[in-house]
Order: sequence, then structure tokens, then C-alpha cells
Amino acid sequence: MEVHMNRMCPIPWSTSTTTPRRLLLLLLLALASDMEDTHWPMVERRGTQLWASGRPFIIHGFNTYWLMSFAADQSTRPRVTAAIAEAAEAGLNVCRTWAFSDGGHRALQTAPFRYDEEVFQALDFVVSEAKRHNVRLILSLCNNWEDYGGKAQYVRWGKEAGLDLTSEDDFFSDPTIKSYYKAFVEAVVTRINTITNEAYKDDPTILAWELINEPRCPSDPSGDTLQAWIEEMASYVKSIDPVHLLEIGIEGFYGPSTPELFPVNPDEYSGHAGTDFIRNHQASGIDLASIHVYSDTWLPHSIEENHLQFVNEWMEKHIDDAANLLGMPIVVGEFGVSVKDGKFGNEFREAFMKTVYRIFLSSWKGGVIGGGCLLWQLFPEGAEHMDDGYAVIFAKSPSMLSLLSNHSSSLEY
Repeated sequence: MEVHMNRMCPIPWSTSTTTPRRLLLLLLLALASDMEDTHWPMVERRGTQLWASGRPFIIHGFNTYWLMSFAADQSTRPRVTAAIAEAAEAGLNVCRTWAFSDGGHRALQTAPFRYDEEVFQALDFVVSEAKRHNVRLILSLCNNWEDYGGKAQYVRWGKEAGLDLTSEDDFFSDPTIKSYYKAFVEAVVTRINTITNEAYKDDPTILAWELINEPRCPSDPSGDTLQAWIEEMASYVKSIDPVHLLEIGIEGFYGPSTPELFPVNPDEYSGHAGTDFIRNHQASGIDLASIHVYSDTWLPHSIEENHLQFVNEWMEKHIDDAANLLGMPIVVGEFGVSVKDGKFGNEFREAFMKTVYRIFLSSWKGGVIGGGCLLWQLFPEGAEHMDDGYAVIFAKSPSMLSLLSNHSSSLEY
């Protein structure tokens, strides 16, 4: 740790009464004072802004969802360190990753109320490595999609237990399924890290919890079912951990509470997916307004110019609503462009990213809102087999590294 000598207690080197023991004591006291001054505090919300260490905190982040699963295997664990270290070197300060894996191979949650200690220790390693590289974490607790288990696995467990379930959306309403989820949340939030010996709920490395990645409940387009679940689970998480920030993880579709905003959505279906950007974020306990930006999949037949126009309108409207209607920071939890099928190339992807960063940066510097953006997704070399088309690998994309480093520089204050 760097010692800032100018902040240390003065030591009277020339005083004849100063003994070596006294000098040592003074030095130890000075070092202790300096360590206290540089303690890594929790990130907190102040209205529409995030703060830490007495100054604004802006998220310049990335997604690498598979860190825990890679950390569970000694042969791939070094790539976890590489991913976090490379991001930190480029100036990125927050990583969003999965803190869940439900059923299947090397699952964290092997069955309701049962957890694999080795995989939990892999998550401990992820948290400790993030802390070692001064990177904060947003930890997602479940998935709407079947990848890594998610709500579909919870429903399968329920059926195996004899519950009369007819849809994956029963995840949001069945009391037994909800008890499974709550038990898992408690196990993670109250976990004592075996490496740092610190409870997750007390660890400032964790910036925020995320209830579920991209929840949708199309079986109830009114939004009532998902809203009730968000309210119940937000209250539950805050009852265990009232200190850390909390976000939902929704994509940002406007719902029935604001039908006049349906035209902002990318398509007609989005307004009937059971989510509701304004209403969902009015639930007590929610601290951050979360949205995603995927014009490449939401507008599959549009030309590049239309994509950038959509990004402008989508972000500006959500920023305005987060600031003026919700009064909270905005977190663009995922954004990116796939170059896998050849429809879009790296040049357009960089233009897309610059657009996202420019809009947020303008709003932040104008004093409108805080929060930040997290790229989907960042990979180190050796993890290419996990690429879904969105991966950014610095070693193979120096222009992307430059883009991210430049955005980091623009956030300095």
C-alpha cells in the first residue's frame, strides 16, 4: 500500500527525548491513520448520483458473466484474474457477473436449499480478485433465461416436488418457488468469504445486487405479477442487507402504466412482456434504474442509421425519466453489438458504443444524472469459445481498448 508521507503525523526526529520505541509507535499510528483514510467505502446513492469517498462515482463497467464457473476449475481460474486485471488496466471500474448457477454441471445451487461449497469458494475468489484490482461488482442473483438454470430450473424443481405448475412464469407467483429463491438469496448475501473473511453484505467490493437478469412475465401483460414479485423480493433483500444498492435487472420496456410511451419501445411485444420501466422502479428498495440496449436484436431488419437513432431516443428518454420521474441513477447494465453473423462489423460496433457513451456522458456532465454503462461483454484471450458474438478481446482489438480508455479519461474529474 502506498504511504502518503505528507498526511502522516509529524515525527520529531531531532528531539533528544524521542526514543526508538516512541518513533516506532508514531510511525505505526501514522500508518494506521493513513489506512483508515484510504479505506474503500461503500458506493452510495445520493438522489440521481452515485458517491464514494466523498466524490461522484461513475460506473465505467463491463460484463463477464462466467467468472464464477471459470473460477471453479483450476485450469481456467487464471482467466478470471486476467479478465479483471485487463479491465482495470483499461480504466474500467465495475464488473457485472452471475452469482448464480442453478442445477446442471458444477452448479452453485444443486437443489433448493443445497449449495456446492467448492463453487461458492469460486465466487469467493471472484470477489477477492475484484477487490485486489479495485474493481466493484454488480452481482446478479437469477436469470430469466435458461442459461445457468434460471427461473426455468426453479420451476422444474417445483414440479419435481409435486407442485402444480404450468408455466415458467409461475416462478414469480408460486409461494414455494419464491421460498427457494429467498433461501438462495440469503445464502449468497450472508456468505462469509473464505478468502477475505468478510461477509458479502459488508463488503464494499459489491456495488449492488441485481434481483434477476432481464425478467419478463408475458403470461401477465398487465405487469401485476412481476410488480408484486419485485416489491416482495426488494423488501426481502433489503431486510438482509440494507446497505448495498439494489437494482432489478430489467431491459427497460415501457409498460401499461405509461401507454403513451409504447412508441419508445422497439416493438409491439415489448409493451406486453409483463415489465414496466416506470412502475417497476417505483418499488420500495430499488436504488438504480436499469436498462439494456440491444438494437441489433430488437430491430433486426433496420439499417445502421436507424439503430443509432433508436439508441439516441431510447437512452435519452430513459435518462430523463430516471432523473425526473424516478429520481435515481441509471445503469445501462448491458449494451453491445454482435459481429458474429456478419451483419454488423467492428466499425459499426464502435460507433454504437461511442453513441451510448456520448449520451450518458453528456447527461452526467450536464448534472442531469449519474450511474453509468457496462459493456456486454469483455473477454481475455483463451475464452473465445464462450463468445456469443459480442465479446471484446483487447489483445485482438486495440481500437476498442483505445475507445474504452478514452471514455475512462473523459470521466475523470
